[in-house]
Amino acid sequence: MPLRGSWAAGPWGSLAPLLLVALATSAARASEITFELPDNAKQCFYEEIAQGTKCTLEFQVITGGHYDVDCRLEDPDGIVLYKEMKKQYDSFTFTASRNGTYKFCFSNEFSTFTHKTVYFDFQVGEDPPLFPSENRVTALTQMESACVSIHEALKSVIDYQTHFRLREAQGRSRAEDLNTRVAYWSIGEAIILLVVSIGQVFLLKSFFSDKRTTTTRVGS
Repeated sequence: MPLRGSWAAGPWGSLAPLLLVALATSAARASEITFELPDNAKQCFYEEIAQGTKCTLEFQVITGGHYDVDCRLEDPDGIVLYKEMKKQYDSFTFTASRNGTYKFCFSNEFSTFTHKTVYFDFQVGEDPPLFPSENRVTALTQMESACVSIHEALKSVIDYQTHFRLREAQGRSRAEDLNTRVAYWSIGEAIILLVVSIGQVFLLKSFFSDKRTTTTRVGS
């Protein structure tokens, strides 16, 4: 069953998530989604999982505020399997105890004006082997072993690329935020320097200005 999402938000902002990547396979399902989480908002996702299936939830806040978000995972009975407050990133692995719809939510309700960009990777099940062992009477050939090794190496490369892209996006966001702060600080310094310069000019002018005095003669 494909991953489903729903919004619950406060009175501010439009709630339109940005789906970047959604991947699904028959034996093992994996969903990689990057979405915008407005301030005072909550985003939930639902996944139908069979009993005994091993699942992994990994998330990271890419941009916004202190790069933190609340995360909560519940089973079909509403029992909380995972709950963390104001986390920048984390990973949680569990095995489904029963059939049903599992729900995990990301909340930015503690923030009143800061939007967040959140990435998560939710893997359901494990990848099937390239060469199933059933109905085999011989071991893997050298070519098949090489294919398995290359397949595992490529999976590691994909994981590293994903993490490096996230780090690059987070670093770019921090750099842009720092650049904005430096620009505002420079403008403020320029204004202060201008005001001080004008004040010094008027102060020096007052030192060298001629003061006229009037003398009044009183007749006897």
